[in-house]
Amino acid sequence: MAEIESSSSTDNKNDNTSMRTRNRRQGEMTTEKPTYLRDRERVMYPRNTRTLAKTPVTGGVPIEEEMCMALRMLVFGSCASPPRAEWARTGLTLRPPGQNMSFGLRAPRNSTRGLVTAVQAIMLKHFLFKSNRQDGALTPEASLKPNHDMQMEVLTSAIAEIVWRCAGGNVLQNSGRSASLNIVSNVSVPKAVVVLPQETPYLQHSVQYFQDGLTETLHLFEFTSLEDLQIFIKRYLYLFQDEGGPGAKLLLYSAVLSRGLSKVKSDLEDPKASMLGGCPEEGPITVVTLALTGRASPHLHNGVLHVGDENTYAVPQWGVLARSEVGFLVHESDGQVDKQPGSRLKTPSLPIWATLCLGHYGVLFNTNRELLRNYHAERRFEVQYYTCGGSHATLTVDTRAGDNASGLQDSATRDSMDIAATPLEKLIHTKWQDAQIHWNGTPVL
Repeated sequence: MAEIESSSSTDNKNDNTSMRTRNRRQGEMTTEKPTYLRDRERVMYPRNTRTLAKTPVTGGVPIEEEMCMALRMLVFGSCASPPRAEWARTGLTLRPPGQNMSFGLRAPRNSTRGLVTAVQAIMLKHFLFKSNRQDGALTPEASLKPNHDMQMEVLTSAIAEIVWRCAGGNVLQNSGRSASLNIVSNVSVPKAVVVLPQETPYLQHSVQYFQDGLTETLHLFEFTSLEDLQIFIKRYLYLFQDEGGPGAKLLLYSAVLSRGLSKVKSDLEDPKASMLGGCPEEGPITVVTLALTGRASPHLHNGVLHVGDENTYAVPQWGVLARSEVGFLVHESDGQVDKQPGSRLKTPSLPIWATLCLGHYGVLFNTNRELLRNYHAERRFEVQYYTCGGSHATLTVDTRAGDNASGLQDSATRDSMDIAATPLEKLIHTKWQDAQIHWNGTPVL
């Protein structure tokens, strides 16, 4: 009996050993699959694991049926059909803190890109020239690698600034004194409006109205102080910042309602026009001008131009009415100059420009506040270009060559250089016409 038991146990051990060997060989065979090109090029981006406190939305005034339909009609052009889906799933999401490009927002290439880029330009203003005033030791390089708390503070300030500007408020004033200053000067107090979603829909689905899950659930909150507006947005920042959330849509709705539906219609200069109806792939100019100037103007020239001929009355076209802190540069195609911005956008108060280059939005900026104030600083300097798709490049702009350029030979040389220039270089030439441009290193694409 002992011999039989020992032989059976030996057979079991041999079977187990052969099974483990067979399984190991099968595992090796399954792991030796070919590596496809798509797998080799796949890049994993770290996610921001820190989340904001999600305070439940309380208070506010439910949106009325008439306003709900008018808002959808003005922004998207229709109430009976579903609006653009990308606006319901694009948030104002920042890159991981403390790293390269952590100053930047991330956004897919769709019609929200123009608004997100305008927010990015305003955020850069706060990162470089506003938030570090009290900390003189903070270098521009450190300002462009903010920590999580600084990211959230600047995002809050940018959202509040856009909404307050659309309401007619002056963001350059002290936020605590703005209301009293307006009363003293007999100017109406700005009334900013922020919209946040609730769970209850206040307008049912019908032939006239197609529910989108957000517009009909909005609550309206009004503010007459920039400081109160900032505190409120900071409390509910997660609704704007969540990746895949409706942050861009909430900001656009808040800006439009703060400006006023009737004023936005007047800005568009067409009673049948909508902001996003038939817009380009990355969004219309009107959304960018609304965020940067507080007016949804389709025109970029200075002041008012009266357009007409001997057979028609001259129609006023309202452009940019004041010099902007953040500028706007446009390069659409060779020889097209009708959409070129005026000096109030080309030469802003700060060296930051939202850009539109062949249909693609980006931000061009310099870290020296004195660049546009000092002639010597503008002779040779660096600019950085960033898009919310993740492209980043640094270029050197040298304007000294234009000082000595003269004669037919120099003109021909400049023409040949312009033909060989990249679209980004041609965009920069709309501001510095005869400058020589050099790429520093390899751009991140």
